Amino acid sequence: MTVGEVYDILEKWAPKSSAMPGDNPGFLVGNKNDAVTKILVTLDCTSESILHAIKIGANLIVTHHPVIYAPLKTVTQDSRAYKLIKNGISVISWHTNLDMAKGGVNDVLAKSLGISGLKILENLETGFQSRIGTLEDELSPDELAKRCKEILGGNIRYVKGDRPVKTVAVCGGSGTDMVYPAILCGADALVTADIKHSMFITAAEKGFTLIDAGHFFTENVIVNPLAQYLEKHTGLDVTVSNYTPVNVL
Repeated sequence: MTVGEVYDILEKWAPKSSAMPGDNPGFLVGNKNDAVTKILVTLDCTSESILHAIKIGANLIVTHHPVIYAPLKTVTQDSRAYKLIKNGISVISWHTNLDMAKGGVNDVLAKSLGISGLKILENLETGFQSRIGTLEDELSPDELAKRCKEILGGNIRYVKGDRPVKTVAVCGGSGTDMVYPAILCGADALVTADIKHSMFITAAEKGFTLIDAGHFFTENVIVNPLAQYLEKHTGLDVTVSNYTPVNVL
């Protein structure tokens, strides 16, 4: 199976055309005609991920975050692009299209936290779609924060709303833009990441539980399902890397 054929398999799940404007998912490094030996799936294509791929003999890395986002001005020997090309490793990155896809990041995040009856939560200004659903039993804001810590493993920052939590919205990664849509749709809480201090103040004023569970930790939930999907549909050897340079106390 070639890199291009793996790309086509990913297209069937979360088409590149569904990504947000300005995003840069897709086939980013390498040769689509290369036969794939092994696949490494990871959230980010770091230098450590490249070394891991070399060690296990993988010549395709599939990531969530695009390894190239802004235009490259140089490609020097210490850059990831150079290392990838030199070692014959291709990269496919599936980003906001995978966030919003059925069974994608937001669905997996919600289900991992015990949220069911999922519906689309859309920011009408940006068009981005996350998820909203309900817990089986009401939790206090503290209990929901503790659940996020236990399941996701990140360093939790949160403000407590003025009521028990039953209806919960989620947005893997940076979700500041989903706070107001979540409140307007009747959510008691939002679990996301990268929340600014001023937005915590706003949530507190509105009696809304807002949980920042960390960017890596709210999105890394997709890595295993992504690897399982590729293994099922390609028949290839797929390895997962959960490496992050982020340390949590």
